[in-house]
This record gives sequence, C-alpha cells and structure tokens, in this order.
Amino acid sequence: MSGGASLHLGGIGKSFGERDVLKSIDLHVAAGQFISLIGPSGVGKSTLLRILAGLDQPTQGKLAIDSSRQKPDIRIMFQEDRLMPWRSVLRNVTLGLRQRDGDARQLLAAVGLQGREGDFPLVLSGGQRQRVALARALIHEPEVLLLDEPFGALDAITRASMQLLLQGLLARRPRTVVLVTHDVEEALLLSDRVLVMREQRIVRDLTITQARPRHRGDPALAALKEELLDELLAAEAQD
Repeated sequence: MSGGASLHLGGIGKSFGERDVLKSIDLHVAAGQFISLIGPSGVGKSTLLRILAGLDQPTQGKLAIDSSRQKPDIRIMFQEDRLMPWRSVLRNVTLGLRQRDGDARQLLAAVGLQGREGDFPLVLSGGQRQRVALARALIHEPEVLLLDEPFGALDAITRASMQLLLQGLLARRPRTVVLVTHDVEEALLLSDRVLVMREQRIVRDLTITQARPRHRGDPALAALKEELLDELLAAEAQD
C-alpha cells in the first residue's frame, strides 16, 4: 500500500491511577492501511486513538510513527463536528491556514458542499457539518487520519452516504486510517483489518479480503458480521 505513515505500537499501556485502560497493545499498521477498532464501551478504543493522536501519553510501551516527513501530520475527527459557529463553512475548513481558499473550495466540492462556502454551521444538517469537519481534516493532507465514531450520531441514510464519501476520497488519495466504531457493518465495509478489543486488549485481528467497493448484501460480509456480533455479545454477557 502507498500513502500515509506506518504505525508501530509495542507494549502500549495506559493507566489512570490504579485503573488500567489499556494493557500491552502490540500493533503494526502499514502505511495506507485502514483499520477499525470495535468492542464494548470502556475497553480503551478512544484512549488508544488519543495516544495515536498525541493527545494522551502511554503509561508504558512505545509508539513509533514511520513517516516520510520530518514531523508526521496526524488529524483526528470526532463524533461531534466541533465547528466554530461564528465562522463560515469556508473559514472553518481553512482554520489556522493562509491562502488555502482554492484548496478548501475544491475539498468542499468533493464532499458535496459546493456553493455552501459562505453558509454558517447553524443552517447545515448534521451530515453536512460532518462533511465540513472531514474537509477540514483532509485539507492538511494528513498521513494519518484518526476517526472517533465520526458518523455515530447520523441517521442510517446519511451515515451510509458518509461511508461512501470517505471510501471514495481515500481511493483517490490513500492514507493511513484508524476508525473507532460500534457499527460492525461499517468496519467491515471500510476496513482492511478489523481489530476486536476486550478487557483493554486487542483479542482478534481480522483481515478483510473482499475487494472494494463492498456491498452490504455480500453474503461473505454478512456472515462475518454475524460472527463478530455473536463474539461481541458473548463477551458482553461474560463481563
């Protein structure tokens, strides 16, 4: 795979006081690979994402990022769009940047918001605001894109639309992506690998071999979805 930076995690652990949030995470993500983290709430998925983003530091272990740049560019997108309500769509995308209006307009067109550059977040739907947030992350050309349930608050149709949009954008410009999601189908549709977390550890690393674009009605994906759901439900029943 090309594009993006590779990630290397060795023995990553995170504790808050006496409470372990992550335990002995060993993981290699190749440059340009898309991985998803799934598992019950409270197993450390978002904490792991924050460590990758540099927003939290591990209590133990080592994180290495192999980048072609002097300093790897890592961007994170949250479930909340976190737009500035007093800034226009265009000015939200170019936040902190100068002389990038042309690039921002191209990205907004790519995410289906051409002509909405002068609008303010208040007049946009939830899905449109997330499109703006995605454009804001992508304008930096990040090598690593971290997604913390970015479509979790959207209705089913808008969520499916955003999944297709993200898939198309990444096909044109590959980069390394780590997605946290509770939606097993979403993970299977988008990812090269699905990592199942339980008890603050990665307990399964599943490679998805189906070619893209993938379809929700694919019998093989449907079987994998049932298998993963059964595994997650059984784990939750034991906890």
